[in-house]
This record gives sequence, C-alpha cells and structure tokens, in this order.
Amino acid sequence: MRTRKILITLCAVSLTWLAAAAAPTWQPQVEQLMRQGEFKQAARLMDRLPKAERKANAVVIDSLKTIMQRIERDFSMTPEEGERLIRERVPNVTPEQLARWKAARQLEVMNIDGKERWFRKSIRNLWLLAPDFKQSQDADRKASYEEKRQQFVETMKAEAGSNHTHDWRQADITFTLDVEADAVPAGETLRVWMPIPYSNARQRNIEITWGNRAFHESEGSKHHTIYMEAVAEKGKPTHFEYRFNYELAERHIAQQDILTLLEPYDTSSEEYKEYTGNQAPHIIITDEMRALARRIVGNETNPVLQAQLIFDWISKTFPWAGAREYSTLENIPQYVLANNHGDCGQVTLLYITLVRSLGIPARWESGWWIKPGEENWHDWAETYFEGVGWVYTDQSNGRSTYGTPMSTYYLSGMDLYRMASNEGTGDVLDPEKTFIRSETVDFQPGEVEWRGGNLFYDKWNSHLKVNSLIPVKEVKTQRIKPMGHSRKDAF
Repeated sequence: MRTRKILITLCAVSLTWLAAAAAPTWQPQVEQLMRQGEFKQAARLMDRLPKAERKANAVVIDSLKTIMQRIERDFSMTPEEGERLIRERVPNVTPEQLARWKAARQLEVMNIDGKERWFRKSIRNLWLLAPDFKQSQDADRKASYEEKRQQFVETMKAEAGSNHTHDWRQADITFTLDVEADAVPAGETLRVWMPIPYSNARQRNIEITWGNRAFHESEGSKHHTIYMEAVAEKGKPTHFEYRFNYELAERHIAQQDILTLLEPYDTSSEEYKEYTGNQAPHIIITDEMRALARRIVGNETNPVLQAQLIFDWISKTFPWAGAREYSTLENIPQYVLANNHGDCGQVTLLYITLVRSLGIPARWESGWWIKPGEENWHDWAETYFEGVGWVYTDQSNGRSTYGTPMSTYYLSGMDLYRMASNEGTGDVLDPEKTFIRSETVDFQPGEVEWRGGNLFYDKWNSHLKVNSLIPVKEVKTQRIKPMGHSRKDAF
C-alpha cells in the first residue's frame, strides 16, 4: 500500500510562482541530481551555466540552491552524534535495532554527497515513533486527551450562541519579529510579512490597534498578513511589532445533527469542483489515493461517515513527529504515507486529499494555537457537508481523542484556542515576495527578505503573545456575519 522510496525530495514543483514560466532546459537535470543526493554536482552544474543564463534565471537558481541548503540544515546530524544521543537513553542499543528503526523510517536518514546524514529531529522523533517506547507514548496521549476533555467541559459551561458557537472571548495579542544585527548590509531595506486573523464563523471584530511602523494589510491573498518595511542600521537588530484584538469562539456541530441535516451535494457548482479537485503540488488526487480512500471506507456511502472513517484511520495510523521543512517536500501526503508519521499540517493535507478523492469537499486553514503561555503554530482543515456548510476538522488533535468519548469532536469542531490566519496553502503574498519563501506551504512565523534574497529563520525570530483572553457577551443574531475578507460557511 505504501511507497518506500527513500529519495531526497525538493520543492521545485511547489514554487507555484516559478511554475508560471517554462522551466529552463537544465533544471530537470539539476533536480535529478538533487534527488540522488548529489548536491555538489547540482551546484556545479548551475555555477557553470553561461553568464547570461545565470542572470536570466537568478531567482530559480537561488531557489534550488536554497532548497539544498535547507535539506542539509535538516540533515545536519552525523551517525556518530545520533548514536551517542541514543545511547544516553538506550545504552545497549544494537546495530540490528538501529537498522530496524531506519528501515521503518523511525530514524530518518539521507545520503548527501556520499555521506550518511541524520534528520536533526530524528532522535526526539524516535522516542515518539518506535514501538520500543510505547509506554511513554501512551502516557503522553492520555495526558493530551485529558487536557482536551477538560477544555471541552469548561467551554460547554458557556451558553450556546448562534451559529453553533460557545464561549466567545476577546483576545488581545502582540506579535513581534526581530531581525539580527547585520543580517543585511546597513542601509538596505528589510521587507517583512507577519500574520493577522481574518473574519470567519468563529472570528470577528478584528482590529489592529498599534504598530511600531507603517503597515499594509493584505488583500486578495489566502495568507492574511500585515506588511512592514525598515532600513537596517549597522550593529543594531531591527524590531517590528504590532498589537491587535479580535473576538473568537469554540465552534462545533454534533455528528448526529450533521447526519440529520445532510443533503446530496450539488456537484455542478464551481465551488464543489474547486474543493474536490487538485491543488498542486500537495493535494493531488491520483488513482493510488482514490484506491486507498476506497479501501478505508469500504462499502460506506454516507459522506459524513466516510469522512469519519478517513479521520479515524489517519488518527490511529500516523503518530505525530517533528517535521522537515515543508519547502523541501515534493508532495506532503505521499511523504506521510512513505514515512508512517506526520505533524499537524502533514496529516491535514493527507486528510484533505483522501476525502476529496471520495468527492467530499475539504480545504485548508491554519494559524496559531493561542492558549496563553502555550502559543504555537497549528494547522487544520474544514470539511463541507451539503445542508450544513463548512465544519472545522482538526485531524492532528483527532489522534489524542481517537477511541475516546470525544472521538468525533475534532471531525466537526474546533476548540477555543485557535487563531486562523491562512485559508489556503502556497498563495502569493501581498505585496508579492520576490524570492522563495522560508515556508512555501504555510504561513505562521512570518517572512523576511531584502533585495539580496530571502532571510531564513536563522537570521530572525518572531513571537506571538496572548496578553489577555477575556469572555465577551454573545451578540444574539440569527447568523454571525463575517466582516472584511470573510470566508463563507456555505457555497
């Protein structure tokens, strides 16, 4: 059922802004060398191109070299370093154990320029993935479930609001981004994009209350951002900061209610076709994906129950593990199938692809987990059921609730602690970015560039802080009307 190719994958196809133009004739050869782990040969080939060719394709060359740098950064651990770290916990580890973990991709390794290299997160991932450590894995899952159950119990104490919402709060948030001193030459202009929420069924009344620089709010992009510029000063870090507030709520619809209201899909609508079709490079409905989806759902024909079967299968099959840079992966759902694990965004893309294979509309949403003191990135999906509309689907959190009384909650619900800023993947930023993004799929920590190229995460850091999360009184309306750049609940 699963592909076992151990190849270096690259993001050339995921650079949608590059795909608009015809690829240079030499690019397929470079990509093949990259897949084979022959990075030095690939770089030499590009360096030896005629000067005019290099100038005409400067951004493409920069992007391909950047991907190789990111792969080398991800696979920066030597086998000796990795084995030493493993022996700190498993002193008597054997070569046979190491070989077994590698074969199962519980230890992820690559051969780059003739040398074995281990994924920099592979040791932590080993404790999360290998059956040898099942006892601690089960304890972690139990603790995660109990936390989510308590959140649910507390949220349900609030009076039910309109549009299936509970527990409306006002969040006050500060976002900062700091570029290191001398990351670019003094006098050069830094261009910075940072996330903001957008109006939807569980987010409203968004207001940017302060910024330390002039800013531009995005229009037309699936990545909702605030854009700033600043001139770098010699020896000084460059600070960007803004503050905003908005109202948010928990929202879920019980599975039985969805089943009661369900109607046949209008398969002729353009929206239906959009959200059941391909979205290259990561949502590709192949014959293999269709066959896999059919094997999972068997004879079930009800789309609500089909979606639950897909949701449950992913939850029990693919444990969470630290992810490689998305920009270095050619097709993320195939990566999950080949490696038997995935982080929140990776299993979300697999879920979207599989349910779309069955003719069930699904789409991406992502942003931040905003429980005060635990702020972090997070990705999830939405699933469309005719007669009901779009419901939230958090595939990653489905893992910690699988087999419990809350097993259907995250299939059609979202807890309170989410800030959605992305309603799709891999879109063009506003204003448009010149160079390859640090994250070509998602958008959470921000993006930074100057006229000399993209600045990767090692040159800057960002932070989201929830200053307060205060209950607000529900506005009694027949239906919450999203404001601004809204996302419709129905087609």
